[in-house]
Amino acid sequence: MPVTTVTKDPVALTMTVTTELSASPERVWQLWADPRQLERWWGPPSYPATFVALDLIPGGKAIYYMTGPDGQKTPYSSWNIVATDPPKSIILRDQFADETGTPDADFPIIGMRVNIEDIGGGRTRMSIHNEFPSAEALDKMLAMGMEEGMTQAVGQIDAMLAESAQVPA
Repeated sequence: MPVTTVTKDPVALTMTVTTELSASPERVWQLWADPRQLERWWGPPSYPATFVALDLIPGGKAIYYMTGPDGQKTPYSSWNIVATDPPKSIILRDQFADETGTPDADFPIIGMRVNIEDIGGGRTRMSIHNEFPSAEALDKMLAMGMEEGMTQAVGQIDAMLAESAQVPA
C-alpha cells in the first residue's frame, strides 16, 4: 500500500509520512538496516540513493547521495544515528553534508524518528516523523520537494516486499 497519510504541522514544525506494509516489523527493519535494500527505496524513483556508509547503531552514521536522471549526483546527505530499538524505532539527525558526513551549514538539521509498529495480520505501520528547527527550515525543505520525494520513495516499498515474498516454484 502506498503512503496512507502525510501530516504537516506548521505550528509544531513537523511532517510525518505514514504507510502500512504487508510485512513483519523485522522485515520492515531490514529495509532500513541493509544498505542495498535502503538504496532501492530511499529517494524518489528518478533520484535513487547510493549509501557509501551505513552503521545503524547509536553513534553510527549513514552517508549517501542521490543520482538524478541526467546522471548528476546531488549533494551528499548524512544521518547521525541517535538511538535504535530494533525492529521498532530509529532516531536520527538528517542533514545535507559533504562526502565525509560533515553537515552543510546552509541547510537545516532535521530530527527524524522512524516508528515501526506491528498492527496484526502480518501488517506493519511505518511512520517517518520529521522535526524541523524553524518554520523557515520547514518551508525550505517543502519548497525543495521533500514531501513529494518522501511520498514517492516510500511508495516503492510495496514492490520490494512483493518480490521478496515470492517463492520460486
